[in-house]
Amino acid sequence: MSVRGESGGEDSRGTGLDRQIARLEDRRASKEDARAAGDLKGQKVRSSAERLLTRSTSGAIYAALTLLCLTVGPLTTTLLIAAEAWLCCSEFFRICRMGGRMPNETIGLAAALLFPVAAYANGLLACALVIFVLLMACAAWYVFAPRANIADVAATAFGPLYTSLAFSSIVLVRMCDGGPAGAILTLGVMFSIWGNDAMAYLVGSAIGSHKLAPRISPSKSVEGFFGGILGSVVVWVVVSLLVSELSVAWAVVCGLVVGFAAVIGDLFESRLKRGVGVKDSGNLMPGHGGLLDRSDSMLFGGMAAYFLLLFGGIL
Repeated sequence: MSVRGESGGEDSRGTGLDRQIARLEDRRASKEDARAAGDLKGQKVRSSAERLLTRSTSGAIYAALTLLCLTVGPLTTTLLIAAEAWLCCSEFFRICRMGGRMPNETIGLAAALLFPVAAYANGLLACALVIFVLLMACAAWYVFAPRANIADVAATAFGPLYTSLAFSSIVLVRMCDGGPAGAILTLGVMFSIWGNDAMAYLVGSAIGSHKLAPRISPSKSVEGFFGGILGSVVVWVVVSLLVSELSVAWAVVCGLVVGFAAVIGDLFESRLKRGVGVKDSGNLMPGHGGLLDRSDSMLFGGMAAYFLLLFGGIL
């Protein structure tokens, strides 16, 4: 009798274990679609952590390289900006091709390299000369190339003007002083634009509820916009404490205008991408997209900062 009882108990335990395994398999099967789509909670947390790590690493490398070049001097700053402008212009032309335009990349990319070098060599006067040469080259191409149309010519000319001439403002600011003072002022300009982006993201994520431009950039909010402007102003006020020629009042004006210009630059590039149905301008910077995605605010913001500093008597 005892043997049969033990055998029955073992059968019961075996059946119970089989039921537990079956239930686990059913649960696993029920989550298979979500697992394949990456929608499980653990997968989302891991994916978010990986994206944050990737974005932080590439951003840190970019920031470190920028800081090094700006600190060393105007020449290294020029080399950095020339390389970045060339890459941004290349990404812009990629967007143009996706939109059905066929810009002359040889002319456009050559001009993209020349603008920062011209700014280093002789300031705005040399940049004006490059503009003239660019327009002449585009006109000659249009005259002698039957396949060229006016839209392609416009894209060819606009690309380096947008990505490189505007970027050359960083070189122009850095050229005001070859030593630490110039580096501090240039870093202040760049940090104000980065601070604008960072504060806009933080404030928008925390309390953003009113869309700024829903059709162009759905994630941007009015609250984030004002938070970004505040961040820009704070950085400029700090810069005014380090640069004696910059008054606090003019620093506030610079913060407001540069912050606004940076947002316009961001939205403009977003509109370009949305027009051709792409999320990123490229994939050069993991976690950020293309270099144009990373620099869009700097293009208009940097140019605004240069003219404000020039008209304010600081440069």
